[in-house]
Amino acid sequence: MTHTNEKIYYIETYGCQMNVYDSELVSKMMEECGYKKGDDYRKADAIFLNTCSIREKAEETVHNRLENFQYLKKKNPSLLIGVLGCMAQNLKDDILDSKPYVDIILGPDSYRSIPKLLKDRTNKMNHLVDTKLSKYEIYDELFPSRNEGVNSWVSIMRGCDKFCTFCIVPFTRGRERSRPIDSIVNEIKHGVEEGFVEFTLLGQNVNSYNTPDGKFPELLDRVASIEGVKRLRFSSPHPQDVDDHMLEVMSSYDNICNHVHLPLQSGNDRILKRMNRSYTSNEFLILADKIKQYMPGCSITTDVIVGFPGETEEEFEDTLNVAKKVGFNFAFMFKYSSRPGTKASGYTDQIPEEIKQKRLERLIDVQLDNTLKQNKALVGKTIKVLVEKESKKSKEQWAGRTEGNMWVVFDKGSESVGDLIDVKIEDARGVTLFGINVNREYKYEVA
Repeated sequence: MTHTNEKIYYIETYGCQMNVYDSELVSKMMEECGYKKGDDYRKADAIFLNTCSIREKAEETVHNRLENFQYLKKKNPSLLIGVLGCMAQNLKDDILDSKPYVDIILGPDSYRSIPKLLKDRTNKMNHLVDTKLSKYEIYDELFPSRNEGVNSWVSIMRGCDKFCTFCIVPFTRGRERSRPIDSIVNEIKHGVEEGFVEFTLLGQNVNSYNTPDGKFPELLDRVASIEGVKRLRFSSPHPQDVDDHMLEVMSSYDNICNHVHLPLQSGNDRILKRMNRSYTSNEFLILADKIKQYMPGCSITTDVIVGFPGETEEEFEDTLNVAKKVGFNFAFMFKYSSRPGTKASGYTDQIPEEIKQKRLERLIDVQLDNTLKQNKALVGKTIKVLVEKESKKSKEQWAGRTEGNMWVVFDKGSESVGDLIDVKIEDARGVTLFGINVNREYKYEVA
């Protein structure tokens, strides 16, 4: 479909992979409305910020960014400025009060209204705010507009029913609802046709997936069977919903990565209960062992929050001990950030910032040791690596990831981006592995 006087849209994405996926959905709709994607916001006719409310820092960044856009609006009153996503859902009144130059505020369930909104705006309509949460919206049969690369994010469900006391997601993204299996299979087949070889299934609690045609293990089975899917990942599961059926399916397919991202959050039972996490530290340790029994050498990564309200020094030590026992391959580690509207924000025993910072630094030290130890155990082994991009340090080297999601750097041969190759690991430094392609054929210049 060709358009005259093509307009430019610009989109910035903050937060989780789910937001990346949502930005791809918005891009698709903008392109169907005759807009072309641009990479310079100063030349855009429409600017969108797809926002995150999980941590305070992300919100501050968006507020500052909007202040930067205010001068563009003064120069060009017809410029459309939109705030999308979780922050739009959570802080719409604040944005309307303090940023009157923002035209559109859309929550995560309202993106389908973008085409009508663009049409209505040409008729001089003012602000549009739509942050109603839906019990039904799953953006079914709407293929995202994706960037080039090897990995494609695929949203299989939206919302969350777990109500962890620190988390705003159930309030910004609503209750859980799952896409039909056939719809997900069609999107992945479409992605294979577009040249993607690795697919990551996304959900707030991805293994809570539940449809009349099957639950998460049945979905994994169907997707792993699709021709052209070289690698399959998913993020993030909830420990409560990891079952034997899921692990059996994972262990029976070579293209399902030997990697489980398993959020711990805390290693202390009282704090876990206060977080409403529905498992104990011992149950978590038993589950980590079970995963490794089903899939020897499986990489386990995690999320941890330090300085949750009321956390004592001894309770923080429990978290360090669980981290050491599991030996996580990698961890995303955060200081607790109070989010208005969550149960935990009402606790009166908040931890001082300097204590949270010291605890975070100690956890990072433990985890760096874990990662290096796990990586050094791979030295001398030959493992499959998916070639993803040129190394940042050298144009003569590739960077790719192992099944366990660790980065490997190696010299270029005749392989290309998207190839799955055997690399012998020769060194481990920091969080990066270094190796050689054991089947390499070098590209020689003919004199």
